[in-house]
Amino acid sequence: MDALNFTPRDETSIRYEGWRIVVVCFLLATFGWGLGFYGQSVYVAELQRLHGWPASLISSGTTFFYLFGAALVAFVSEAIKAFGPRNCLVAGTLAMAAAAASIGQVREPWQLYLANAVLAFGWAGTSLGIITNVLGLWFDNKRGMAISLALNGASFGGIVGVPLLIMAIGYFGFSGAMTASAVVMVAVMVPVILLSVGRPPVHASAGDIEAADAPSPTQIRARAFRDIGFLSVSAAFALVLFAQVGFIVHLIAFLDSVIGRERAAIAMALLTAMAVVGRVLFSFVIDRMNQRLASALSFVSQAIALLIVINVHHDYALFAACALFGFSVGNLITLPALIVQREFDPRSFGVLVSLITAINQITYAFGPGVVGLLHDLSGSYTLPFYGCIAVELTAAVLVMIRGRGKSA
Repeated sequence: MDALNFTPRDETSIRYEGWRIVVVCFLLATFGWGLGFYGQSVYVAELQRLHGWPASLISSGTTFFYLFGAALVAFVSEAIKAFGPRNCLVAGTLAMAAAAASIGQVREPWQLYLANAVLAFGWAGTSLGIITNVLGLWFDNKRGMAISLALNGASFGGIVGVPLLIMAIGYFGFSGAMTASAVVMVAVMVPVILLSVGRPPVHASAGDIEAADAPSPTQIRARAFRDIGFLSVSAAFALVLFAQVGFIVHLIAFLDSVIGRERAAIAMALLTAMAVVGRVLFSFVIDRMNQRLASALSFVSQAIALLIVINVHHDYALFAACALFGFSVGNLITLPALIVQREFDPRSFGVLVSLITAINQITYAFGPGVVGLLHDLSGSYTLPFYGCIAVELTAAVLVMIRGRGKSA
């Protein structure tokens, strides 16, 4: 690829083709998070209701899903290079749909693990790693805004997906609702991807990057694990996402006994709606902010919200706490990529984002299982939620430890 043979582009123009890719990624995130992330909270509650299985058993299946998915997410960057963005997005869509239908057919614990294995492939092809890598092929100057806007689909998946899924379960039963969700995802996403996602543009920076003896993915990963700046940001977000995922997966089960299933669904929708508000507001200023400080403040705000949830069981107080917690949820999946873009060699962006996503996922994979285990041992969610507060505050300290500048 010759840097002299590139087509000039204006990423600020509404007609730039990259914004079409943002819309595709928004829709992909809507289904990916709706069925693969926020949907886990519904699966835990429904499988408990249908089969009487303990929370620790069901949430351990969720942990398995995240661990297996992390092994796949680490190589998303290489997969896109090998097969192209369109093929990877279609494969992720089909895998997620197959997994959703399979979860609805679970009758035995081993079937839950099998369904979660398929779900891991779908998650790798519809979540943060692939979205940031794909958008990185179309954007340079506006990459942060493009990622932030696309990942609003993740929050939209929670706002719309969870209430619709609960409503569909009421009408069609768990199995019928999951099958219907799978059909809708394929019917919407496959045509959109095939019609909208083509060959990424050739541009000057890409030409310069490839011509500049870029390090191999193996070299990039090795350097990252020796870089204090990378280790601090990856450890901080891994810990906070451990607490965040553990809390969200068990949120409906917790609130169900406090304010009822319908209001619990409203609380979840409010949480995800505030994630959209927070991400949109931050998207206008995040490029000019101290992103590590913004991260630390977000972690502390979630700890405060958890403290309210534990100690105040009034409807409106719980809604307010979920709103406060949700305000930073969206940014916590956006900020790691933006910090990587600002602090590290741009040639390493795709590999480092995939790596940090995998590290985070390996860690937060244990969140639902640990919260479920502590719940079963203590008889309530008080102990595990206080543990989440301690983890959030520890992460707030770690994220402020910086490296020496551009590296990896």
